[in-house]
Amino acid sequence: MTMARIDHAVSSGTFSLDGETFDVDNNIWVIGDDTECVVIDAPHSVDDIMAVVGDRKVKAILLTHAHDDHCRVAPALRERVVAPIMLHPADKPVWELTHTDELWDLDLADGTEIEVAGTTLRVLHTPGHAPGAVCFYAPELGCVFTGDTLFHGGPGATGRSFSDADLIVESIRTQLFALPDDTVVHTGHGDDTTIAAERVE
Repeated sequence: MTMARIDHAVSSGTFSLDGETFDVDNNIWVIGDDTECVVIDAPHSVDDIMAVVGDRKVKAILLTHAHDDHCRVAPALRERVVAPIMLHPADKPVWELTHTDELWDLDLADGTEIEVAGTTLRVLHTPGHAPGAVCFYAPELGCVFTGDTLFHGGPGATGRSFSDADLIVESIRTQLFALPDDTVVHTGHGDDTTIAAERVE
């Protein structure tokens, strides 16, 4: 059986919250094999995402959280690939800032497992950057997809609406630092890191 692989691209656009807008580059992560995959986050451009997906069957669109630079094109992508959007329900107020008249399809919860291409992604609820922020841990692939919870160099930003600095530190300490040291951290923006590297920061 073929092992699931990780494909990656970067998409550029804007992030808006609390009346401010910034230019941002977002990582697009696609996990799967030659026939099926899941997409983590749907930032700025359906075409950018589809360039990574190709002609594979998309099983799900997994959102790390609902800031607009991570979910803006999720409904359009859902229409294109006919796959459910999955989001932690605690992010409903954040989702509604971008999508007022449509919802996601399936709720994520801590411990939810998503199977794709013979590998399992386990949901870790890591509130702080956003109330419904989650990370997706792939033990067989030795990595975790952290969205904006943990970056190369420390925790994600918490200076805006719906965020909590103490909570993000607690989430990282209890959920992410419990993972093996050599776990590769694939972030929502910027470069990869490892759990060990961030533990010593």
